[in-house]
Amino acid sequence: MIKKISLLLLIILYCGAGINHFWHPAGYLSIIPPYLPYPAFINYAAGVAELTAALLLLFKTTRKYGSYLVVAMLIAFIPAHIYMIQKGGCMSEQICIPAWGAWLRLIPLQFILIMWAWWHRK
Repeated sequence: MIKKISLLLLIILYCGAGINHFWHPAGYLSIIPPYLPYPAFINYAAGVAELTAALLLLFKTTRKYGSYLVVAMLIAFIPAHIYMIQKGGCMSEQICIPAWGAWLRLIPLQFILIMWAWWHRK
């Protein structure tokens, strides 16, 4: 029962996050490091990937691939978290967290999210 609830929460999280990339792109654009080209494309691609992961997690036959996609995305998002740390947590007026919060987003939150997705691969 706990695993089913956990899976449902994971699906809701990534579905919501994916939609949010299209609904509120400014927040995501502000955390994309400037050395990466085409930030708008990166933002929308991340949104599509998160929605795809949520859909793949829905079905037992594709759940493993959804879990792997979540893990891959979380690893791919690490440069954004490092950039946020470099900026002291304040990326814009909308995105401003304490520096320690930026560190928490990278360590341990990323690890927890990766392990959460990994748990649902079977």
